[in-house]
Amino acid sequence: MNQTRTLLFFALMFVAYLLWTEWEKDYGPHPVAPTPAAQTDAAAGKANADASIPGATAPAAVPSEAATPADAKGELVTLSNDLLRLTIDTRGGSIVRSELLAYPNEPVTKKTPAPPPARLLDDTPEHFFAAQDGLVSSTGAAPDHRALFHAEKSEATLADGQKSVSLDLTWTDASGVKVVKRYTLNRAAYVVDLDQRIENGSNVAWTGNAYHQLQRVPAPKANWFKAYTDPAQHSFFGAAWYSPENKFESLSFLDFAKKPLNHPITGGWISMLQHYFFVAWIPPADQNVTYSSNIVDPNAAMPRYLVRAFGPAIQVAPGQSADSVARLYIGPKLQGTLDAIAPGLELTANYGWLTIIAQPLHWLLSQLHAISGNWGVAIILLVLLIKAALFKLTDAQFRSGARMRKLQPRVAALKERYGDDRMKMQQAMMELYKKEKVNPMAGCLPILITFPIFIGLLRVLSESIELRQAPFIGWIHDLSAPDPLYVLPVLYFLVTLLTQRMMPTAGMDPTQAKMMKVMPLIFGVFFAFFPAGLVLYWTVNGATSLLQQWWINRSVDKADIKARTA
Repeated sequence: MNQTRTLLFFALMFVAYLLWTEWEKDYGPHPVAPTPAAQTDAAAGKANADASIPGATAPAAVPSEAATPADAKGELVTLSNDLLRLTIDTRGGSIVRSELLAYPNEPVTKKTPAPPPARLLDDTPEHFFAAQDGLVSSTGAAPDHRALFHAEKSEATLADGQKSVSLDLTWTDASGVKVVKRYTLNRAAYVVDLDQRIENGSNVAWTGNAYHQLQRVPAPKANWFKAYTDPAQHSFFGAAWYSPENKFESLSFLDFAKKPLNHPITGGWISMLQHYFFVAWIPPADQNVTYSSNIVDPNAAMPRYLVRAFGPAIQVAPGQSADSVARLYIGPKLQGTLDAIAPGLELTANYGWLTIIAQPLHWLLSQLHAISGNWGVAIILLVLLIKAALFKLTDAQFRSGARMRKLQPRVAALKERYGDDRMKMQQAMMELYKKEKVNPMAGCLPILITFPIFIGLLRVLSESIELRQAPFIGWIHDLSAPDPLYVLPVLYFLVTLLTQRMMPTAGMDPTQAKMMKVMPLIFGVFFAFFPAGLVLYWTVNGATSLLQQWWINRSVDKADIKARTA
């Protein structure tokens, strides 16, 4: 396989990869347990956020929206540490808004010196995303995620010198049952600790269950161009969960109706994923929890998708109390730290079938950043390390191409001699290659080995939260955004053009030749809208390959001259 076919192969495989990731995101295999969906609320008559939750002894229904009094509106209170600012609605005690203080919504520039923080959980209708929890009981009163709580203070903020900060919400019933819901944030943590204390002041035993759920609307539809140039469009967007038996599993929003989740798991978690960030409920590792999925108002213009973790039975004798605890992660996909929070949580980066390649590459990229202090420099160093590791393979590939380039005049003469007789032409070319000890397939093995690495690195650069708004040099303030001055795409165009000039063109048909002439321009324009980090990788990779090819061509020419003069 000559160098021209190599470039064409990479171009076609790159397009195939983009198509594959788009297909995998929406239609790829996301295994779920083949069990029926969770029960629906018979009173409401449709599947919604308040679908019936099966209790330990008998079904316990969460009231539907229509069953909630119109005047039962809650107040918004806030809980903050140095990384998170949470807004909690006292109606249900749900977290309805989360601001990630370390991640601005847009890069810091002179025009926007203090941009607002990125928002993950959101109470606006077009971006609705909420973390809800509650209690249900078939034997007595219980506050679900629609109940009205009371907060003693409207704001709780971590002060200097404090290790943690908490906010209490209280619900009481005339029967004597009291529930205190406490949210706690520790310093430098994206984990929210939830403790629901049930105090049974009635004269009968209280039996019920705790549940935790995530509910959100899907991402807005992107136009066709953005769908292929914006890495966020290629990142998985949907639900995911983990179990010690089946490890990481996911469910796209398109599959919610076709493959509903209803599966008991011990030692797992459930989450909603998006590009760079995610939210996950993490029950105690020793609890057997039933995970389920549902669609809220599936026929509405903006249906909501819901995943729920339903806990085991809780029994509280009269005059006694009991606690139901869980953790909630709200934050970035910071690899290297997530598995310490819960097993398998690092898999939320969701590299898919490329995980075995992408995770080691991400680790190596992180180590290079620790040395260089700049993610752009780390990308350059990573390319150089990969090139060094694969030098022998690419050396054989380039030397084969250099020898084939030397044979171009003789191949052209064969074409004139045999004309349209392709069979004789191929036989003559193979005899020529054999005589000159040139293997036209020498370039195939390096491609087969390097291409998975290339695609794995492409996925790492697209998914790594560390590159979000990371500056490089000068005019590039954000490696996850396109180059504002188009310098890198132009450099890539020039590198590709020079590489093409050095390629052997013998045996190429006219159609292929025309395609190769416009290929640098097409990719240069295409990359103008790609994140700068990806284009930096492609440019450095292409430049190092160009230098290696030039050096090998020069050494082959010198060897030929030496052989002729010997």
